[in-house]
Amino acid sequence: MRTPGRFITVEGTEGVGKSTNIAFVKQLLESKGVEVVLTREPGGTPLAEEIRELLLTQRQEKMSEDTELLLMFAARAQHLAEVVRPALERGAWVLCDRFTDATFAYQGGGRGLNEDTISSLESLVQKTLRPDLTLLLDLPVEVGLARASARSEPDRFESEKVSFFERIRGSYLQRAEAEPERIAVIDASQSLPDVQDQIHSTLKLRLKELFSE
Repeated sequence: MRTPGRFITVEGTEGVGKSTNIAFVKQLLESKGVEVVLTREPGGTPLAEEIRELLLTQRQEKMSEDTELLLMFAARAQHLAEVVRPALERGAWVLCDRFTDATFAYQGGGRGLNEDTISSLESLVQKTLRPDLTLLLDLPVEVGLARASARSEPDRFESEKVSFFERIRGSYLQRAEAEPERIAVIDASQSLPDVQDQIHSTLKLRLKELFSE
């Protein structure tokens, strides 16, 4: 079912520059006069942020892969109920740092969990709701990890091996190839002005009703 607002997600592996470029997208959208609700996954509500802490914190007890997957969707269910759906229903545009593509990439590609299982949870939690547009910031894994390690101590995911992130990147690119009408790949290896030029051009092309000049 279509909602009055639009749902845009930004995806990518570690260190691709999501935060900087999400702020750029928010500014562009707001310059066109739309209300933008900026949020993130996992997280976005107090309860979902607590689940995020469970997911990211390194601990002695190993978290099972199924536990990780179910916690992702538990956080998502709360986020959708409290933030995303209400915003879309009142006509706001939701701009989200990661969404279910990340689950397919990290838990599917990275962990090797069954994609049919993930799809079943996606349908259970989201019903028919899917992003209208996804910007996939793509960067060679080792470049992104070097950037990420320079900014903070690694969390539970960032501590994984390079091969884990290579699988994630591959999964993201496969999804982009399968859904080119929704997922736009942005070459994040270029300079920031060039990356943002790509983003601006993509928004003008994909959101013609907003960016027609």
